[in-house]
Amino acid sequence: MQTPKGEQMSGASVEYDVAVAMRDGAVLRTDVYRPQGDGPWPVLVVRGPYNKKNPVLRNLIQPLAATDRGYMVVIQDTRSRFASEGGAWRPWAGEGRDGADTIEWAARLPDSTGKVAILGPSYQGNTTWMAAIENPNGLVAIAPTITWADPWDGLFGRGGAIELGISLPWSLGQGVDVLVRRLRDEPQELGPAVGRLFSDFDGLATGVYAELPAGRHPAFQRHQIPDLGYEAATADPSVADSCTVRGRHHLVKVPSFNTAGWFDIFLQGSLDNFVAASQTQPAQLIVGPWSHAAEPHGAQVQGEVNFGFGAGMPLIDLRQSWHDMQLDWLDRWMRPENDANAGDVGAKVKLFVMGINQWRDEDEWPLSRAVDTSLYFSEGGQLSSAPDPEPSSASFDYDPMNPVPTLGGALLMSPEYPAGVFDQAKIEGRDDVLTYTSAPLEEDLEVTGRVRARLHAATDGPSTDWVVRLCYVDPGGVSRNVTDGILRVSAASDQVTEYEVDLWSTSMVFRAGHRVRVQVTSSCFPRWDRNLNTGESTATATRPRVAHQTIHHGVFSPSQIILPVVPQRV
Repeated sequence: MQTPKGEQMSGASVEYDVAVAMRDGAVLRTDVYRPQGDGPWPVLVVRGPYNKKNPVLRNLIQPLAATDRGYMVVIQDTRSRFASEGGAWRPWAGEGRDGADTIEWAARLPDSTGKVAILGPSYQGNTTWMAAIENPNGLVAIAPTITWADPWDGLFGRGGAIELGISLPWSLGQGVDVLVRRLRDEPQELGPAVGRLFSDFDGLATGVYAELPAGRHPAFQRHQIPDLGYEAATADPSVADSCTVRGRHHLVKVPSFNTAGWFDIFLQGSLDNFVAASQTQPAQLIVGPWSHAAEPHGAQVQGEVNFGFGAGMPLIDLRQSWHDMQLDWLDRWMRPENDANAGDVGAKVKLFVMGINQWRDEDEWPLSRAVDTSLYFSEGGQLSSAPDPEPSSASFDYDPMNPVPTLGGALLMSPEYPAGVFDQAKIEGRDDVLTYTSAPLEEDLEVTGRVRARLHAATDGPSTDWVVRLCYVDPGGVSRNVTDGILRVSAASDQVTEYEVDLWSTSMVFRAGHRVRVQVTSSCFPRWDRNLNTGESTATATRPRVAHQTIHHGVFSPSQIILPVVPQRV
């Protein structure tokens, strides 16, 4: 398709496919949006692998809304993607250097004030952090949205398991441009190759997810496309280094505006980024009841629960849109001479508290007033405030060929597996899912912060997984998910061992009359790959075995859920 060199529109002009040379000579193509009238203007940079002309991306970024506010906007195809050069594409590689080069180029643009911010969601959010770590000249602020801190905690894997749910659809989707580049001189081959790839994408839920070995997935081999990063990073740790923010926040010398969602696959990483960044630079955080696919529209309905119109990004708390909130924050750093609130960044944290469905401003995260409070697993599936004095246990058999299916949560998968909150009846009705349930609550119980489970557990196999899910049960008996986590372990056969499972974070009020419930099982497929219970490498394992699992209770083996309980204000 022929692309116009420039375009005029109401309130802005756009120059397409501007050549930006990187330090190694590779040319990355960039669209530049300029406001009408006389500059100079500060510049917002967005860099990503998803095609800068994609209308979905434009809607996410809303460049014309930014030009209306007096910003130039630069949107760039990252190296080896769509209009940009660079040879074979390697996800994440070189984004820090390329981002820094692009920021310094943007600072020198005609009509630029020399002040640049870099922003964007997901992959673009990671390019934001990686560029800021390079500390380029001209960078004034960053606004990363729904992105990770450590790729092994939400992107490549979680708790030692593979994030299969995102890895396959993401890799197959990005493989289209790989095939187009590879077969551009063989048009008779291109159509069938793309067709085969999309056939696999459409068949994820009906068989492709289940192919083995999970750690060297046959779909990637069939199409010869790069995976999301798990396979490459397992073989070469520098792959993970190229997109790891954790441990490097102190290198970032500018303030950050961080956005997270309670049902986003990168929830904990977004929170961790804020916490670490705020140790050395001004930082703000907003967390809504949003999933990854809903960003930045922020649909008020997540799964089967409607959190109310004011929960959505278009009109947060019925006051202003998330886009306007982000631009207001950027004004304070990019255009302080025009901002009446310059220097006043407002509340550091804005949280949506589920259950009561209210926004609340806080001065910190995590909340120092939250008190870790344990509820103990007891015989008969009870959840109690103290461990039983007598020992007891509950068991189940986990068959990797009949795993517990994924149903809701903080995830990003093929369309058959939406994120959010769902009735858990079909999960809890299985023989391989244990449940522990409290008595009806006498008063509201707010849980805001990091949730953990401490299991005293045994398996008869050399390796297995433990999956724990926190739920609430309404007075009608409907159980719905809140947050969950997984831990992959190696174990001596039938030896009782203490394990801690990280369920990440939430903010939820369990209402009076409701009950707290905990599920314990050994799979959540296909979000996380199945542990075949053999101890073999995921890169080669194809032979499953059934594992016998036991959770122990009582004062000597106090399995428990640990909730950060926020005392009610008097």
